[in-house]
Amino acid sequence: MQEPFDLLIRNAEIVDGTGAPRYAGDIGIRGDRIARIGDLAGSSGRAEIDLGGRIAAPGFIDCHTHDDRLMLSAPDMAPKVSQGITTVIGGNCGVSLAPMPRPVPQPVTPPLNLLDVDGGWFRFGTFGAYLDTLRRQPAATNCAMLVGHTTLRVATVDDLQKPATPAQIQRMRALVQEAMEAGAIGVSTGLFYEPAIAAPTEEVIETCRPLKDHDGVYCTHMRDEADGIMDSLEETFRIGREVGVPVVISHHKLVGQKNYGRSEQTLEFIREQMRKQPVCLDCYPYTAGSTVLSADRAATSARVLVSWSQAMPQFNGRDLADIARELGVSQDEAIQRLLPAGAIYFRMDEGDVQRILRFDDTMIGSDGLPHDASPHPRLWGAFPRVLGHYSRELRLFPLETAVHKMTGLTAKNFGLADRGVLQEGAYADLALFDALTVGEAASYANPIAPAHGIDTVVVNGRIVWREGRTTGARPGQVLSRRGAGARA
Repeated sequence: MQEPFDLLIRNAEIVDGTGAPRYAGDIGIRGDRIARIGDLAGSSGRAEIDLGGRIAAPGFIDCHTHDDRLMLSAPDMAPKVSQGITTVIGGNCGVSLAPMPRPVPQPVTPPLNLLDVDGGWFRFGTFGAYLDTLRRQPAATNCAMLVGHTTLRVATVDDLQKPATPAQIQRMRALVQEAMEAGAIGVSTGLFYEPAIAAPTEEVIETCRPLKDHDGVYCTHMRDEADGIMDSLEETFRIGREVGVPVVISHHKLVGQKNYGRSEQTLEFIREQMRKQPVCLDCYPYTAGSTVLSADRAATSARVLVSWSQAMPQFNGRDLADIARELGVSQDEAIQRLLPAGAIYFRMDEGDVQRILRFDDTMIGSDGLPHDASPHPRLWGAFPRVLGHYSRELRLFPLETAVHKMTGLTAKNFGLADRGVLQEGAYADLALFDALTVGEAASYANPIAPAHGIDTVVVNGRIVWREGRTTGARPGQVLSRRGAGARA
């Protein structure tokens, strides 16, 4: 008699992550792998789930997160597993929790304060020490981690308003070398932010030199996502070419009303460049972004919500214009009183968002900020919003395409072997959901809310989300690009 599966999922509509049409079948799991897919009516499982025709998909891969600290401070990862995410890519936008070989400056330099306002979590002198901690204290999700160029600058450069010196670049490069040897998957930059604006292209290239020998990727929050976006794309492609590694354009968008519609131009340029070098991109499904509060960003936004304020926490979640009126001051003066703080900025066009989402090679990333008091709803809602609002309701693309953008495409681009697909022998990361009801519950008014329609989430063969709550299981692994070559 055949040995029972550890977990048997019956009567599933299988969307396998490759973009292929769905099909009916059962899924048998042993240990952390998918053992069988097909008609398993004659088999049994130690635990069984009858989906009754609902969807079984690969667990979603959030390719753009700021979960570096969350995995340690809230390892049940509720904002992520509740929306079907089983793997997160952390350390984006130049901001990583490690390495920090000297005491972090006080007050914590923005945007590092998006991870920790007080600085106590920046306690890992090496990237290896950080990854070792994640391995000893696993989270509910898998992770693959980038080392942040802004973090490297804060750790090595004394005057952040100036380019790094050759000696400082050498120290940053040594930290990248250590991080890659320890298991990082690449380097991210946030050239948009003040601590990195002063870094010339050559500084980034020289800092990233170790990536090529370690099969790393270069991910970037580009220097300009507004008027100068074409120049920023040129810079991004140049860095990838000169370092000799794949490029990931983070949260591609067009900022500011006079740039509305320019995604036609940028996507054509990106498509053209993809024929010459490895380039990919991600997008979050909203017209508002979120980062640290500043007068410059507020001035170019149709609306601003305060997501957190250390100085005046009573205004968390409030509209900046209302705060200024209540205080009886100008908007700029209100911002000065709120700092340090974070904000949600409404300054993108829905047409651009849809065009970028629909682009064949666009991956889905949440860019959620898990430590904001009143976060952008993308933290809890990005992936179900794509499945529900954009796929089912607006019919921007079929469900199979939506899932591919969240799974197989991402696993392939980041070199996560045997992830992002439902195939025999692949890791048992699954999101089980109802295609008719799946959707985001989180909103700008109520940003912390689990998604609708996500039944069960499985990571490495273990159930981490069931019946609307986390299970307490923490089977996550630290993933690397070694042996890259995903099955998608």
